[in-house]
Amino acid sequence: MSSLFKIPIQQLNGVGSRRAELFHKLGVDTVGTLLHFYPRAYEDWSHPYRIADAPTDNMCCIKANIEGAYPPARIRGNMTIFKLDVCDGYDRMTVTFFNQKYTYDKLKNGGEFLFYGTLKHNFSLYEMASPTVLPADVGEGIHPVYPQTANLTSRQIESAVRQAIAMLPEKINDPVPENILDKFGLCSLDFAIRNVHFPKDENSLLSARKRLAFEELLILQLGMVQIKGGRKKATTHQIQKDYSDEFFSFLPFSPTNAQKKAVSECVSDMMNQPSPMNRLVQGDVGSGKTAVAAAVCYTAVKNGLQCAFMAPTEILAAQHFKTLSELFDGTDVNVGLLTGSVTAAKKRKIYENLKDGSIDIIIGTHALISENVEFKKLGLVVTDEQHRFGVAQRSTLIEKGDSPHILVMSATPIPRTLALMIFGDLDLSILDELPPGRQKVETFLIDGSKRQRAYGFLKKHIDNGNQCYIVCPLVEQNETNLASAKEYVERLKKTFLGSYRIALLHGKMKPSEKDNIMSEFSAGNIDILISTTVIEVGVDVPNATVMMIENSERFGLSQLHQLRGRVGRGKNKSYCILVSDIQKESSLERLRVMCKTNDGFKIADEDLRLRGPGDFFGSRQHGLPELKIADISSMTLLEETQTAAKMILEKDPDLSLKEHQGLKFETKRLFSKVGTSGQLQ
Repeated sequence: MSSLFKIPIQQLNGVGSRRAELFHKLGVDTVGTLLHFYPRAYEDWSHPYRIADAPTDNMCCIKANIEGAYPPARIRGNMTIFKLDVCDGYDRMTVTFFNQKYTYDKLKNGGEFLFYGTLKHNFSLYEMASPTVLPADVGEGIHPVYPQTANLTSRQIESAVRQAIAMLPEKINDPVPENILDKFGLCSLDFAIRNVHFPKDENSLLSARKRLAFEELLILQLGMVQIKGGRKKATTHQIQKDYSDEFFSFLPFSPTNAQKKAVSECVSDMMNQPSPMNRLVQGDVGSGKTAVAAAVCYTAVKNGLQCAFMAPTEILAAQHFKTLSELFDGTDVNVGLLTGSVTAAKKRKIYENLKDGSIDIIIGTHALISENVEFKKLGLVVTDEQHRFGVAQRSTLIEKGDSPHILVMSATPIPRTLALMIFGDLDLSILDELPPGRQKVETFLIDGSKRQRAYGFLKKHIDNGNQCYIVCPLVEQNETNLASAKEYVERLKKTFLGSYRIALLHGKMKPSEKDNIMSEFSAGNIDILISTTVIEVGVDVPNATVMMIENSERFGLSQLHQLRGRVGRGKNKSYCILVSDIQKESSLERLRVMCKTNDGFKIADEDLRLRGPGDFFGSRQHGLPELKIADISSMTLLEETQTAAKMILEKDPDLSLKEHQGLKFETKRLFSKVGTSGQLQ
């Protein structure tokens, strides 16, 4: 089947250059990718109703004969309308079409057809408007409904898929080995491809989807394990002594039991395991992950190791540098900061100090993975908000040491299923206890008509000596009607809030400008900070008590939860106001979740359920390829594919055996979309 990925989609009948461009918008360029372009839903035409028995106000399929066709007539502007009278032998129905002269030409001569649409019943009249119509002799069955783009309909895609399926070879080389198919009760690839598009019945569809989802998750896990590159080899950095209690003794606060437990688990890994520590520390907003990382770094440094601490933004890196510098003040631990904005002269000095070992802990952004960075003895790599780094970036930093220990921190609660997928070989520590003083942030959902009242709420808090955030999804106005951060500032200055100190913060600013504004906000010299999501993580201003998020439907739930975590960090009651004029019920359902709970893990589970894995983080920087059919909220399927991957890799770690060549090809193909296929063996 791999050869079908080399055949351009233009070779199918009815797909010229213009339609090929439309397919390209959907990510389909070849016959092979078309076969892997799965339906998003299905319409059941397999049991047509009689007119009188069909459910009203619901989508249904009716079989009837055309008894009369009235030619198209112009009703207003360029709109045309034509009607059919149809009968199933017992009852009659009127079918109405708008702007579909081509359909009239096919139906005017009568015959028996299937009509799929919403049936209306008014007194004794049955009506259906703009149904999909197919000849009765070919239309019965379960029909696929595909994701579409403008000027390319699901029926046109279906026609192309039927041609593609006709091109399947008599015998398809199945990438999944026969012993795996047998062990997990999976159907063949040929059966799966045919029945995922045109299922014979519901059981065939379920069998096909399970088979294809299993293969997708298996390939994903094989690729992730290969890229992670044999993390189980022996480490040369086994530490001899635990310095955790010494670290805790000079903290200005008492650590929570959850923090102590997480530190103990990390230190135990580094002391007692022959292989490197490989641990994910997950905690909700404000649970104290930085203190955990600092404690582990302290023990590593006291045992003669260097630590690299990578953060996703310069603001967060600078905050970690400030926090750790203050924590280690008065000790012999030397902390450095390396970001893109550091001057060339300072960078050269930092490179020297890393190489000779005089810097114990280096905190930085992607600058840490530049070629010039060399360590004397890198023994611990800490990454904060790791999902923001691609797999390749993480690997590059790890390769600067000799099998260093790895500590991953995430303030974005990740559902266990997703954590298994992205961090499949990591042990898990959870900080499920918030430090004393943290309180629930009350959250409200309003529409734009209540914006002025919300402004009054902000004014009340500012007058009480507190500060507020307003978050907008864009920096500059574009063709949409979304709130623009720059224009928002100007609009706000014309309201009764205009007399207060207002500032703008966004990601396109120079690092020095961002740092200056955040310093001013932290110092209380700014009343209202209008910002993009650059303040999503890391910024800690205890005096900020209200966050207002415009166009909140544009953000994922986990991202909204992160934003909300910027308030409620002090002693005063705090609030989050979500503003949205969206009418779509599914979007409103998502936003209501935010009003019901402050539990980040519950929110993460709901976000995964509602948005799916591909959009969970709001971007694709996490290195996880887009899944076409697998639902990774299915714990059973995840565990089965993990078992299968382990069976395969124990026998053939680099997939070099003939029976695994199909898996190797599919793994490279899946990961090519995120630019990491070159790291696969």
